Amino acid sequence: MITDTTKEIVKGGGFIIHKADSNSTIFTPEDFSEEQIMMRDSVKEFIDREVWPHKERFENKDYEFTKEIMEKAGELGFLGVSVPEEYGGLGMDFVSTMLVCDYISSATGSLSTAYGAHTGIAILPITLYGTEEQKQKYIPNLASGKWFGSYCLTEPGAGSDANSGKTKAVLSEDKKHYFISGQKMWISNAGFASIFIVFARIENDKNITGFIVPADYDNGIVLGDEEKKLGIHASSTRQVFFTNTKVPVENMLAGRGEGFKIAMNALNAGRIKLGVAVVDSQRRIINGSVKYANERVQFKTPISQFGAIKEKIAKMSANLYACESGCYRAASDIKDHIEFLRGQGKSHQESELKGLEEFAIECSMVKVFCSESMQNSADEGIQIFGGMGFSAETPMEAAWRDSRIGRIYEGTNEINRMVSVGMLLKKAAKGHLDIMNSVMQVVEKVKLNNIEKSLSDSPFAQEEMLVQNLKDIFLLLTGAAFQKYGSDLEKNQMILLGLSDILIESYFTESTLLRTIKNHDRDDKNYTETHKDMTQLFLFNSIEKVRNKAKEIILSISDDKDKVGLLKSIDLMTRYINYPNIVELKNKIADTVIEENEYKL
Repeated sequence: MITDTTKEIVKGGGFIIHKADSNSTIFTPEDFSEEQIMMRDSVKEFIDREVWPHKERFENKDYEFTKEIMEKAGELGFLGVSVPEEYGGLGMDFVSTMLVCDYISSATGSLSTAYGAHTGIAILPITLYGTEEQKQKYIPNLASGKWFGSYCLTEPGAGSDANSGKTKAVLSEDKKHYFISGQKMWISNAGFASIFIVFARIENDKNITGFIVPADYDNGIVLGDEEKKLGIHASSTRQVFFTNTKVPVENMLAGRGEGFKIAMNALNAGRIKLGVAVVDSQRRIINGSVKYANERVQFKTPISQFGAIKEKIAKMSANLYACESGCYRAASDIKDHIEFLRGQGKSHQESELKGLEEFAIECSMVKVFCSESMQNSADEGIQIFGGMGFSAETPMEAAWRDSRIGRIYEGTNEINRMVSVGMLLKKAAKGHLDIMNSVMQVVEKVKLNNIEKSLSDSPFAQEEMLVQNLKDIFLLLTGAAFQKYGSDLEKNQMILLGLSDILIESYFTESTLLRTIKNHDRDDKNYTETHKDMTQLFLFNSIEKVRNKAKEIILSISDDKDKVGLLKSIDLMTRYINYPNIVELKNKIADTVIEENEYKL
């Protein structure tokens, strides 16, 4: 499909310097097409029927059951949603692939991991970098669930530093094969994989190279035992050992030394899909918590009527609303960029690659924010259940354990935080985004004390002003940090982490607000005042986080003569003209969810 050429093409990371138009550039969950809604409902029905009633099998490490569910998902087409039709897939757009990932991942982290590893980092390297022969040979069987894929990158000495792997690939004398030797660890789906995507170094190359390696255990491949893990119990996770494993030269992915690029671009997709993979999980946690709180009576009153419980439900709901908003905004931006590139005559492969690469910043931010929101939600779910929440007889305990890996997968959250700011600065250095001009404009505005203090007639005027101020705070402090450290800024990880937190909060507050404005302005049937309440509560909590991070950065990088002025500016930029009643917001949000007995927002 060719995108509408009249629609503004958004640049990755550009949100921080541009004001988005909610009506023309923002996609929300309320914009799903009829086809997407049907697909969502089909996936949800599948999970409710085949997975949710059998959660104990996953907790009891029933790896065969995970494989069985994956096979059924393949039969229904869920494994090939993003695969082009000519290779046996459904050929659906990026938003649709995110939607399926959202709902198929919700019941258990074991299936979520198996699905994500197979459809993302196992299939994508072949669809995006494979030759036509490779795609014809492998993709149809992977898309149908006849075969399963596994991604072998991590090694004992190469985790976050993925390009430092020691696995070797040696060319045979007749130059027809490579012999691969090395050790890979934490390999998802290893126990039932049909093929491995393996990264190895040829001679003393600077970068690693990717290979498609069939799982032939008579060819120097040995699996370690299943790892004993905190969570995701039925996700097959093993070490894989290669000893002179013979691989035809035609099984090389892309070109020699292209492996690191393949790995990083596959991770972009993995990161954003990991973010959306915990969204419906949060819905299920909230729904389970609310149902329990409505039924659990203490002091002759359902505990859902206690303020301490309402506060938790309100915060969980507001954070979920933000996750939904950010995930599908980013997904649509990627989709639009892919379609724009296709309209420019680019191939499917190049369009997909460049589309994901363009929004690598957003992919990292989505991964960080949503994985942490999921962990917090699961933790609060346990607390609402009280002593029962600590019991393996209730779903909260497993949800909490499964959620913990999300902050480590696809690059730790610390790595992704630093990557998001680092990539933004690289885009600025290359002239792809005019960050420095925006920094100077904000600096000038602060010097002149020209911080906006008046409101327009918009019903969301104050929220719009504050979101813009959060973005300005990021620009102001990034400029100050760069002025102090220059190119050495990337070595100051604590400062980068603080800046990234402000960047992430800016993105999700804006995404949440734009979603609410869009649905309000078009009088969407799904819009209620509760959406505005959640937006206001989420914004208030984000402002408090940004204030603290900004102060920490200022006190760390500024001279004494500058500290007072910068701290005063931060105070002004995060100050409300009309403060909302936060307790009232929490009560209104919680009451809505409690009355519905589930999150329907």
